[in-house]
Amino acid sequence: MAAKPKLHYFDGRGRMESVRWLLAAAGVEYEEVLFKTPEEFENLIKGGNLMYQQVPMVEMDGMYIVQTRAILKYIAAKYDLYGKDLKERALIDMYVEGMRDLNDMIMYFPFSLPEEKQKNFNYIIERATERFFPVYEKALKDHGKNYLIGNQLSWADVQLLEVILMAEELKSGILSAFPKLQEFKARVSKLPNIQKFLQPGSQRKPPEDEAGLEVVKYIFKVDEHLYLKHMGLTIHK
Repeated sequence: MAAKPKLHYFDGRGRMESVRWLLAAAGVEYEEVLFKTPEEFENLIKGGNLMYQQVPMVEMDGMYIVQTRAILKYIAAKYDLYGKDLKERALIDMYVEGMRDLNDMIMYFPFSLPEEKQKNFNYIIERATERFFPVYEKALKDHGKNYLIGNQLSWADVQLLEVILMAEELKSGILSAFPKLQEFKARVSKLPNIQKFLQPGSQRKPPEDEAGLEVVKYIFKVDEHLYLKHMGLTIHK
């Protein structure tokens, strides 16, 4: 019996959360090695398996896989969640890259300076409702099927549900103008593997709070002057 994938990360969402989602959707059980101190993270680096000295890292199939997109593409391809041909993979990649942009905005939002928080919030909501969600609403409406790519669950669908739920945590009712996305959310949430992942007690992580942010800053020795700049939504010192 093959060993379970082993996820090396801190105890929070971050970039590993999309990996958790995809493994859960594929019905794959996994273990987590969650470091809590700078020393534990430094020991992981010293182990010699952490390319670029950055996490997330997933240990599976005899490999130590790093870089989020590389991890996700490997899992998607391995578990038949990456389309049936190159054209479908290209579509999945385009959808996922857009979702990743929105995901990153929401993920970094807690790092906003207090005086920038409302501006960043408005920017994220505007981008979600005017740039990103209309694309997925149109795709579902145009082909009239259950999923973004044909009628089979793909990595793009899993990523879309994740980012929808993240956006709803930021603003409830954000899908009010998107009936197809509302139907999609309800339908995909009921898939057995995903429904299980959404239940209390699963390995899904909660939204970051102040305590969690302090842990991240402590582990990675984040500069206290790190902040989230409005509009560009990039990190600057």
